[in-house]
Amino acid sequence: MTASSLRAITLIGATLTMGLAAGTFALFAHTIMPGLHNTDNRTFVSAFQHLDRAIINPWFMATAFLGPLALTAAAAFTNRGTPAMPWIIAALVLYLVAVVITMAVNVPLNDVIKAAGDPRHIDVALVRQKFHESRWAAWNLLAHTGICLSQRWLRVGSFTTGVPESLERSPRGGVGSGRRCS
Repeated sequence: MTASSLRAITLIGATLTMGLAAGTFALFAHTIMPGLHNTDNRTFVSAFQHLDRAIINPWFMATAFLGPLALTAAAAFTNRGTPAMPWIIAALVLYLVAVVITMAVNVPLNDVIKAAGDPRHIDVALVRQKFHESRWAAWNLLAHTGICLSQRWLRVGSFTTGVPESLERSPRGGVGSGRRCS
């Protein structure tokens, strides 16, 4: 595998996994939380507890949470000295900010609901109040915006790298041969 192919593969992987993260945060910002907002307290607490438990799984953690971090760092490493590197570094820094927001604000609020216990046996109105729904939603939206910008910057970075040299040449002279359409 050539260095240019490795640069392209890591950048494509970072862009795709960043898109998965953006989509996950978007679903919470624009669908899940607005839908839960209109439910009664018991439904809200129960549904959020189930969602929070379900999202912590190896597939989510590997692809839509840690994947963007690892692959963007790998893309930054493999694209050292290229025109794409500043865009990749900017994306990585902004994604790290989104992760810090999530870990510092959203996860502790998630833990409030998770630790509350069975919604059939607790004061669900008090639990929902302690959750600070509007605070959670606002910070999630901010993290989502940062992740969307990170994904955008990765795409800009990918346009600055061009097609990897190994993919430009084809022994048949067809698609991927490096020939330009007139």
